[in-house]
Amino acid sequence: EVQLVESGGGVVQTGGSLRLSCTASGFTADEYAIGWFRQAPGKEREVVSCISPSDRSTYYAGSVRGRFSVSRASAKGTAFLQMNSLKPEDTGIYYCARVTTGRACERSWWSSPDHYDTWGPGTQVTVSE
Repeated sequence: EVQLVESGGGVVQTGGSLRLSCTASGFTADEYAIGWFRQAPGKEREVVSCISPSDRSTYYAGSVRGRFSVSRASAKGTAFLQMNSLKPEDTGIYYCARVTTGRACERSWWSSPDHYDTWGPGTQVTVSE
């Protein structure tokens, strides 16, 4: 069974850091691009980042660029989202997702949830003031 599971969420003060993990099973994670999304209470899900197979390319939403960094542990089926200088507006449930086909993240579509076919259950991140 193809699965993704996020971990590493928690409560942190403004300016703090968290490192989220996305562990994949049931498929060869290194062959797929992985995206990170988040959803704040009462708001729509929004894209955070995307990392291509073999780390060929990465994309970040403007709101997190320079503060968040995406990476993966090759051959371990795990992707990471390092979040620094956290702000209260970063609060939400964070999800990782697998891109539908084994292609690199592309500027034209990476931010659309429609291109991701498998989602984890999410992990809560709360940034207090």
